[in-house]
Amino acid sequence: MVDPQIISIVLGLFVGLLLALTGAGGSIIAVPLLALFLNLSILQAAPIGLIAVTIAATIGALHGLRAGIVRYKAAALMAAFGVLLAPAGVWLAHRIPNQWLHLVFSVVLIAVAWRIWKQDLTTPTIAEENPAFACAVNPATSKLFWTASCTKRLITVGSLSGFLSGLLGVGGGFVIVPTLREFSNLALNAIVATSLAIIALVSAVSVASYMLHGQINWQIAMPFMLATATGMLAGRTLAGKLSSQFTQRSFAILAWLIAAMLIYQWVNITLFGS
Repeated sequence: MVDPQIISIVLGLFVGLLLALTGAGGSIIAVPLLALFLNLSILQAAPIGLIAVTIAATIGALHGLRAGIVRYKAAALMAAFGVLLAPAGVWLAHRIPNQWLHLVFSVVLIAVAWRIWKQDLTTPTIAEENPAFACAVNPATSKLFWTASCTKRLITVGSLSGFLSGLLGVGGGFVIVPTLREFSNLALNAIVATSLAIIALVSAVSVASYMLHGQINWQIAMPFMLATATGMLAGRTLAGKLSSQFTQRSFAILAWLIAAMLIYQWVNITLFGS
């Protein structure tokens, strides 16, 4: 039998790589992978995944800040509302049976994967001034037009990502990245960096909320956390070499496969008690 710590290291490297490439995938994939391959419940896997994602996202966000591509005002607004909703998600997660959390997770994975698969993967240039975008960049100042519509959408996205972070133990980037691509003309690297900044802040609050509700398996959490950070750093060297379409659609296929595994496990637990 393979040592659980070795499994956690392999999973952590993979999650870190995904987080570096997509800015979203790693956070939603971490918890189901931990649950499936280490036989953990969603509640046991959630804080472990969140700790690793918090550290890896912080590393990515710092790189983005250094490069000047993080939209820190938008990130601060979304993170503020995400932080408010994250504890509510944690509270609800402790009141839903584990097998139903499996089902909720699988439905979310399917929906996210379908959305990414359908999404137009052509990134508009930041100089493009298109009234169709709720959050458009002013080509003269390279800053966002802070319209009422833009502000409302940012608040909604931040709140939803925070609630799901607490409920499912995910960073919420899988909501932030595709949504920002739909209603803004930010460059993809700016969207990913901004997403990582929000994930770092919201996930930290979710971790704190989980710690208040129970203990964390540090024998699994520590190697997973270190491996995720390593995978994140290694993945940055590949981020510019793989096309956006390849990474996004590969993630969609992976998400569907993991969702199918979660549903299979849910059926076994619900119908057969195994």
